[in-house]
Amino acid sequence: MSNWEEYVRTVEPYVPGEQPNQPDMIKLNTNENPYPPAPGVVEALKNFETDKLRLYPEPTCKVLVDAIADYYGIRSSQVFTGVGSDDVLAMIFMTFFNSKKPILFPDITYSFYDVWADMLRIPFETKALDDDFQIRKEDYYGENGGVVFPNPNAPTGILMPLSEIEDIIAHNRNVIVVVDEAYIDFGGESALPLIEKYDNLLVVQTFSKSRSLAGMRLGFAMGNEKLIRYINDVKYSFNSYTLNQTALSLGVQAIKDREYFEETCAKVIATREWTKCELKKLGFSFGDSMSNFIFATHERVPAKEIFEALREHNIFVRYFSKPRISNYLRISIGTQQEMERLTAFLAVFLGE
Repeated sequence: MSNWEEYVRTVEPYVPGEQPNQPDMIKLNTNENPYPPAPGVVEALKNFETDKLRLYPEPTCKVLVDAIADYYGIRSSQVFTGVGSDDVLAMIFMTFFNSKKPILFPDITYSFYDVWADMLRIPFETKALDDDFQIRKEDYYGENGGVVFPNPNAPTGILMPLSEIEDIIAHNRNVIVVVDEAYIDFGGESALPLIEKYDNLLVVQTFSKSRSLAGMRLGFAMGNEKLIRYINDVKYSFNSYTLNQTALSLGVQAIKDREYFEETCAKVIATREWTKCELKKLGFSFGDSMSNFIFATHERVPAKEIFEALREHNIFVRYFSKPRISNYLRISIGTQQEMERLTAFLAVFLGE
C-alpha cells in the first residue's frame, strides 16, 4: 500500500465569502464596492489590444508600479505589486517571517493570517482584542518574529490611530511590521508617511475595495527599497509573471482617476453613516466602523437567525461561527438603494 499521504502538506484552508448569483439579490457579504470601476478602466477594456495576450506580461509590472508610485508621491523602487493583496501578503510572509520566534496578530482579524502561518510553518501568537474589539498596542511590545494587523481591522472595522501604529513600529525595530490597509480609503489615515521614517514597515493596499476591481485581483505593498527588493527576489523565485496584460492596463487607469476614486469613496462613506443610524434605530449595536462594512450585533435576536432570514430573501451578509464573534454580522455597504432595502426588510423582520 502506498503511504504517499504521509508527505502531503495538509492545512486548514481559508474559507472565502460566498459568491451567490441570484436574480435581484443584494450582495453585502464580501466587502466589494457597489459602484463600477473608473470610466478609464471601461475604455481601456473596450480598446484592449488582444494581440498582447500571446505575449508574456512585463515581469516587473513597471507601468503599474510607476502609476502607483506617482499617485502616492513615492519612488517606484518603493512599490511591489501582486495578484490582489492576498498574494502580496503571502509573499511578505514567505520573505520576512522566517525566525523561530512567533509572529503576532490579533485573535479577531483577517482569517488568512493563521492559514499562511500554518502552511509556511511559521510560529504565531494571537493577541486578544479588548472588550470593545480594540487592538491593545502594548500586547505587541514583546519579543517576536514580526507583526501584522489590518487597519481598519477586519471584520470589526475599528480604526487604530496612527500614533498607536507608530508606537507598535517603534517597539519592533528588529522585525518587520505589516499594516494591512485594505479598507483605509473609507475614512482612515494611512501609515504610508511612516515608511520614510521606519525601514521595517510595509504598508499593503488593494484595488479590490475602494477602486472597484475585486474581480481583477490587484494589490500592492509600499515600503523601504531594500524590503521591496527582498520581496521581488522571492516573487521571481516563485512566479515571475504575476500580473497579466489586462490587469496591468486596467490597473493603471484605475489609479490615475483620482476624482472618480474620491467620489465613489465619499458615496460609500455617506451610505455607511446613514446605515449606522438606521441600524441603531432597529436595535443593533456596533463599533464605529471606518471601513466599507459594519460589524453589528442585535440586542435580542441572534445573528445567525437574522443571517438566515436575510439569505432566504436573497440578501447576503457575512456570518462567522467563531468564538467571541458568533453573534455578529458583517454587513458590507452597498448602494444607498440596497441599504434602504436591507433596513426595510430588517424593520419588518424584527418587528420594529
